[in-house]
Amino acid sequence: MNEMDRKLPLEGITVIDFATLLAGPVAATFLGDFGATVIKVEQPKIGDPTRGLPMIEDGRHFSWLNEGRNKKTVTLNLRTDEGQKLAHRLVEKADVVMLNFRPGQAEKWNLGAEDLHRTNPNLIISQISAYGQTGPYREKGGFDRNVSAFSGLTYATGYPDQPPVRSGYAVVDYMTAYLNAYGIMMALYNRDVNNSGGEVIDVSLSEAAFRSSESALIDYSLTGKVRERSGNRNTGFVPAEDFDTKDGRILVINAGTDRLFGKLVAVMGQPEILQDPRFENRFARTMHQDALYEIIGNWVKERTAAEGLQVMDEAGIPADLVRDIAELAHDPHMRERDAVMEVTDPEKGKVLIPGVFPKMKKAPGRVKFLGARLGEYNQEIFGDYLGLSAEELSELKEKGVI
Repeated sequence: MNEMDRKLPLEGITVIDFATLLAGPVAATFLGDFGATVIKVEQPKIGDPTRGLPMIEDGRHFSWLNEGRNKKTVTLNLRTDEGQKLAHRLVEKADVVMLNFRPGQAEKWNLGAEDLHRTNPNLIISQISAYGQTGPYREKGGFDRNVSAFSGLTYATGYPDQPPVRSGYAVVDYMTAYLNAYGIMMALYNRDVNNSGGEVIDVSLSEAAFRSSESALIDYSLTGKVRERSGNRNTGFVPAEDFDTKDGRILVINAGTDRLFGKLVAVMGQPEILQDPRFENRFARTMHQDALYEIIGNWVKERTAAEGLQVMDEAGIPADLVRDIAELAHDPHMRERDAVMEVTDPEKGKVLIPGVFPKMKKAPGRVKFLGARLGEYNQEIFGDYLGLSAEELSELKEKGVI
């Protein structure tokens, strides 16, 4: 069977994406990659912030090409009565709706959960916000950066003697998107298998980030200890560090178990380290890690990155090099797995994009097209799908509704 003819897992599911920046739209992208029909609703003339308008003339910035992929884009002014009525007509035929307005805003536009469920009782409504729909911080706005600070992620990131730093990517937004997609799939299963009806999902960036805090909360609750910054080290798992190589690269080695540590000292040609009481077990290595890291660092420094990595790989020791995006773009492993995909866009030409994840053997997802132009699917969705006439569409456009 031709890959393009293979039925995808979420075909037949319709998602209305009212959300912007970034956790909501990314979750919709994940669903679209696996066959859901995603209708992206944007404000006329302005569009989604990731489009880059007006700086990017065609409104197809790099971020939009990626996170707008597989989405049928329409324009709709939700501040108007006619726009809200059209929104409800879309919702009536949908399975999932993404909202990320500040708490209370959707209700002002007659698009709150109760409003939408009156139109479609079986609708799965995902409400994405910075701090959640309840609680004293519910009305606070937020993006990845400030939520990372609130959730403790920023505090624990960086070197002990320097100020904390944020992640180089919008990690919290993407963690929230994964959690959001997971919640939506549970709700769809519960609706369609257990006949539970519609659902309202309250997903927040702060809680997605906070859930990644490992055992820090339990540690604090039982001992009063606060997780502090430790640079590149994992203080309870030694050795696990970044080491400079002979040719100026960084080799990351993670050999904190007794078995892996034994392999490491063997390939280093220094088996006597195992007899040193400072390094004889995991606890001892943790207590004397500075001395251990000096020994390992000196060994790594005598080798190039390729030499050091080859030795680690051959010995079965988890290790890799710190890589930038240019290396990943051409990496043979990433290419073979389609983790890096090349898509030909009619306007942009050949574009490299992150692939479809996770990899499913029987029903792998696909990217049909990159982020479309603003309102490109108005005719298909409002005309063909909802049945509006050419005259009605023209009138709505003149009024600024679409």
